[in-house]
Amino acid sequence: MDELRFNKVFAGFLFAALLLMAGIKIAEVLVPHQDLAENAYVIEVAETAEVASAAPIDTGPEPILALLADADLAAGEKLSKKCSACHVFDAGGANKVGPALWNVMGRQMGASEGYAYSTALAEFGGKWDYQSMNAFLAKPKAYISGTKMNFAGLKKPQDRANLIAWMRDKADSPVALPSADDIAAEGAN
Repeated sequence: MDELRFNKVFAGFLFAALLLMAGIKIAEVLVPHQDLAENAYVIEVAETAEVASAAPIDTGPEPILALLADADLAAGEKLSKKCSACHVFDAGGANKVGPALWNVMGRQMGASEGYAYSTALAEFGGKWDYQSMNAFLAKPKAYISGTKMNFAGLKKPQDRANLIAWMRDKADSPVALPSADDIAAEGAN
């Protein structure tokens, strides 16, 4: 084995690097860099102040009160299987990773006994009504920023209505379904 083999390989790389640097310098001398006075292709863009006002406004999830009357409880139960890894829906069920959800509709937010809610949810306030549950199930982290719930949400309004109707049914005395006036008021917003 040649004792100077490493030196020969290193000298080869060094020589190649020096040739590259010399080539770059020669190219800069032969073809100097020039700044153009103006772009070769001018793209005209009309400036308007209306662009900012035309931006879409996030109005939140679609209203579901009208869908609750015809909600499919079997479909809601099927959807609840996604939730059952973290939540229990049975009367007297123990908290899991998430709180037990028996009697959740109409309950104070962040008020399940023995469960340590995130500060964001505990301080949010209010009760779990149809609108708040709809918004939460659509995008939990968007509705209550800082919540511990790691769920992307349900995109389809009918899926949310089915699940909410099924959860409403999981109670000692289910809360009343929305009245025609409630549905009309939600549609007006």
